[in-house]
Amino acid sequence: MILKLSVENYKSFDKREELSMISSSKIQTNKNHRIKIKQVNVLKNAVVYGANASGKTNLVDVLRFVKETLSGGLPINSVNSFCRKNEENKERESIFEIQFTVGDRFYAYGFSAVLSRRTITEEWLYELMQDGSAHNLFIRTGDAAPALGEGVTPTTSERNRFSVYAEDFAGHDTQLFIEEMSRGKKYDNKSKLLFFPLVYHWIMQNIIVLNPNTALSSTDLYYNEASLEKISCLIQTFDTGISKIGTKKISVDELSKMVPKEVLMGLFATLRQQMQMTSLPEMQMSWRIADGFFNIRIRGNEEPEITTLVLNHGKSFFDFDFAEESDGTKRLFDLIDMLLTSRDDTVYVVDELERSLHPKLTEHFLKLFMDAHDGKRMQLIFTTHEDTIMDQDLFRRDEIWFVERDNENSSHIYSLDRFKERYDKKLSKAYLEGRYGAIPVFRRFSFRKEE
Repeated sequence: MILKLSVENYKSFDKREELSMISSSKIQTNKNHRIKIKQVNVLKNAVVYGANASGKTNLVDVLRFVKETLSGGLPINSVNSFCRKNEENKERESIFEIQFTVGDRFYAYGFSAVLSRRTITEEWLYELMQDGSAHNLFIRTGDAAPALGEGVTPTTSERNRFSVYAEDFAGHDTQLFIEEMSRGKKYDNKSKLLFFPLVYHWIMQNIIVLNPNTALSSTDLYYNEASLEKISCLIQTFDTGISKIGTKKISVDELSKMVPKEVLMGLFATLRQQMQMTSLPEMQMSWRIADGFFNIRIRGNEEPEITTLVLNHGKSFFDFDFAEESDGTKRLFDLIDMLLTSRDDTVYVVDELERSLHPKLTEHFLKLFMDAHDGKRMQLIFTTHEDTIMDQDLFRRDEIWFVERDNENSSHIYSLDRFKERYDKKLSKAYLEGRYGAIPVFRRFSFRKEE
């Protein structure tokens, strides 16, 4: 679970800003919205408000950027991702750090970089202890070879291997060392260096970032009748008019009328490559595009098997294609995996959760999410403009956050908890009245009438 996320000199964030998922000991409402790990109470939700262009999307993008850098180094387009409010920021370090738990261990992983030069200047990993101390696991600074912390005691063989990897890596100033130590390396279950792949894979696999246009999904919910029946029952609770969900087969030629053929062939090639790498007899995936939801299954050299969703409405004799559904219904299909997932210790980070959804649908979805994952290590961090869910019956004060842009166009993050509101306070009304900031500030404009 994420404990804290901090960022500095990235897009609209100039000075260090921090989002904390550590619960306040003073708030006694919704105690089931937190999970106790050792002596720390970790919040399960964070809802982030702010005006348009305040920096909400940039906050979500911090985690996307960290994951992208972990999977292939600093992106080429990151040269302009520093906070461009001041000229000196171009040569100033940008800093990214995540504090999180893997099992019952607490870690802080981060790196700094001069983005305009695509140069990583420092990278670190610490294990955080209950007494407030931190044990360094590894650090790399500048062009020097990465070094293990003094408290890390690998075997002689492991230390020799690490030295070779570290020396070979020196000078790779666009790459992160933790990726190098997690890619294709074999570790014994008792290895003292196991923290490298453990931390790397937790960040890459357990943090899932969804933006409003996320279209690709690897969910397997649409491959069997039992799952489809469950989804049908769930969708009915949202009053979409859908009574049943089924599938029908379509040909590659039919799909190529909706998707450029070169894109389709590239997708098939990627699936075949993954199938070879994993030695699996088949590979399958779900693919959501603007007006379609498709399941693709590939077996050996056979023609790909493609199915698409068909939807029944009430007692209608006719089926409806996914393309005919409303934007709100399509959005529910983007999010429904979050309700049915059996994954544990997952963090969903969603930009504009409420897009195309009625306020009551958004509230219903959130209640279902909380109920489905009650008592589990499951977190939801999302941005929204939906003020009707700013309710202390639904969220704790320390779960509600704001992002506000100052007069110099820098974004600042702060919690509702700092306002110490009463439990019976109507928060949405106070928010729209400007009590908490983070709302649009308009200027006057006059339309002159001709004489």
